[in-house]
Amino acid sequence: MGRLLSLLILVLDVIVIVDIVKSNKDNEKKILWVIAVVLLPVLGPVLYYAIGRK
Repeated sequence: MGRLLSLLILVLDVIVIVDIVKSNKDNEKKILWVIAVVLLPVLGPVLYYAIGRK
């Protein structure tokens, strides 16, 4: 069960990072969001979709 949850979190993080890289944001904002997603693997994507994405 733990492995499945870890895999789902990893897939979600990769999807969010690809979305961040493809966005029209400044490079500085992209880097900050990627760092947030990497350092906060569960909370980072939630924050990005709630705050960072238009």
